[in-house]
Amino acid sequence: MTYRESIDWLFSTQMFGIKLGLEGPKRLLKEYLAYPAHGVKVIHVAGTNGKGSTCALIDAVARSGGHRTGLFTSPHLIDYRERVRVSGEEIPEEDCAAMLTELRAICEGLDPHPTFFEISLALAMRWFRERECEIIILETGMGGRLDATTAVPADVCAITPIGLDHMQWLGETVELIAAEKAGIFVEGKPAISAPQEASVRKVLEKEANQRRTPLAFVETPLAGYPVALPGVHQRWNAALALECLYAAEVRLDYEVVLHGLSTVCWPGRFERFSFQDREIVLDGAHNPQGAAVLAETWRGEFRDRKATLIFSAVAAKDIAGILAEVAPLAEVIHLCPVDTPRALPAEELASYLPAGAPLPVLHPSFDSAYQAALAGKGPLLVAGSLFLVGEARARLAGGVFQPCTQ
Repeated sequence: MTYRESIDWLFSTQMFGIKLGLEGPKRLLKEYLAYPAHGVKVIHVAGTNGKGSTCALIDAVARSGGHRTGLFTSPHLIDYRERVRVSGEEIPEEDCAAMLTELRAICEGLDPHPTFFEISLALAMRWFRERECEIIILETGMGGRLDATTAVPADVCAITPIGLDHMQWLGETVELIAAEKAGIFVEGKPAISAPQEASVRKVLEKEANQRRTPLAFVETPLAGYPVALPGVHQRWNAALALECLYAAEVRLDYEVVLHGLSTVCWPGRFERFSFQDREIVLDGAHNPQGAAVLAETWRGEFRDRKATLIFSAVAAKDIAGILAEVAPLAEVIHLCPVDTPRALPAEELASYLPAGAPLPVLHPSFDSAYQAALAGKGPLLVAGSLFLVGEARARLAGGVFQPCTQ
C-alpha cells in the first residue's frame, strides 16, 4: 500500500471501536515481534492532564543525554506519524506504509480484528525495536489497567494529575478513575506520581501497596532550570519527568537537563504563533482541569489582556465546566463545530456558556470562525478540542489535517 492507502486502511479500523483489555494487544505484539528488546527501559505514563507534556519532557531530556528514544503518544494533531517518533523524528511515510501493509496482513487473520489503537501501538513498538531505541516512553491512550499500552512491560510508571474525564469508560468518580490509572503499576517496579487530591492519593497508595509497587510523589515543582513549555504546571511536569528518568537509572547532569528542558517542544499546549501581527495561542484544554490550567497560564502570560476566543468541543465532555474557566478570558467568542463525527453544532455549544459571557458569534466551520477572528483585535486563543487545535495548527504550521476519532 502507498502511505495514503495505508492510512485510509488504518483509519477505517476505527469502526471496530475502543476495546479495553490486554489480550488483543498482547497477541498482536507477539505476532508482530514488537515487544522491546532485553535491556530497553520502558517508561509508562498515565493520568488525566499533562501526560503528553510529561512524555515530551522525558523524551527531550533523555535525548539531550545522548540516548536513542522512542516516543508513542496520542492523539495526533495534524499527521498520524506524530504519534511515533524516534529521537524526535516522526516515522517516515514509506516505513509507516510498509509496516501498516504487514500489519494489515496479520490483522486479517485475527479474530477479533485488532483496533486502531492496538495496531498503532504494535507499529510503534516494532519501529522502536528496529531503530534500536534505548528508552521507550509510552503515553496511555485511556485509563491504564486495560489500556493497550499496559501490555508492554514497564520499568517505571508515572501518574500525572487525575481528574474527571472519559467517565463513560473509567468511572463516575475521581477515585474510580484513579484505580484504573493505577492499573499500570508493576510489581517491584518504581512508580512516581504528581501531587494528587487526598482521595486520589489514598487510592494510588492502596493500589501500590497491593501490587508491591514502590510509589513516590513529587512534592515540589522544578526550580533552577528554564522550561520551554509555559505555565507553572509544566514545572511540576518537569519534576515528574526527571524523577522518572532517575528511577529508570538514566544518568543525567546539569548541562543535559538544562538543554533538554530549554529545548522541549510539545505542540498544541499553550503553543504560540505570530500571524499577520496577531499573537495566536493554541491549547487543547478539553476538560475543566486542563481549562483551569490554561486560564492560569493565560493570566500569567497576558495579565488582564482579553482574548478573541475560538472554541469547540465534542460530545461527552464537560463543556460547561470548560467554558466556565475559558470564557472569562474572552472579549469576543467564536463558536464552531470540529471535523469529527462527535462534533457539536455551534448552537449547542452556545447553550453551555456561563452567565455574563460575551454574546457568541456562531459559525458552521473552523474556517469561518478563523477568518472572522482574524479580523478582530488582540491575542487570539484557539481552545477546547484537540481536533480544533489540529485544524488550526494545520493552517498555521502547514500540513494536511488528518481527522481521527481515536
